[in-house]
Amino acid sequence: MTTIQPGSFLTLHYRLAGPDGADVINTFNDKPATLSLGTGQLAPAMESRLIGLAEGVRQTFELPAGEAFGERNPELLQRVKLALLHELGDPDAEYGVGDVVQFPTPDGQGAYAGVVREVGEGWLLFDFNHPLAGQPVRFEVQVLGVL
Repeated sequence: MTTIQPGSFLTLHYRLAGPDGADVINTFNDKPATLSLGTGQLAPAMESRLIGLAEGVRQTFELPAGEAFGERNPELLQRVKLALLHELGDPDAEYGVGDVVQFPTPDGQGAYAGVVREVGEGWLLFDFNHPLAGQPVRFEVQVLGVL
């Protein structure tokens, strides 16, 4: 029987739920995911739970607060001037609390997201923490194939 090892290529169904039990990701009702362990497609804490599981296994893991996506970092709360957002993006864009805004990485090769937490006079407060940072999560997995 084939078991998952570091670097394995996997086909699996998985479900990630936040502390309220609501699905964040759920592939069980769709096509399965394929991924390679160690490439950053899953958080390291979730990948470590997969090591040693055999094909056909279905298992659920409870990850304590902060383990899956780290603790919340107050330094990742940043004020951004609205004028700068309009200069670099859509000058007519309007923003509200809860909006998710994509920002380019400094090298321009990627992007990262921030969530608007406050709207002030001429500025927005963005939270660049992962939405599940500091939260317990449930990780359910069904291993379909291991290469």
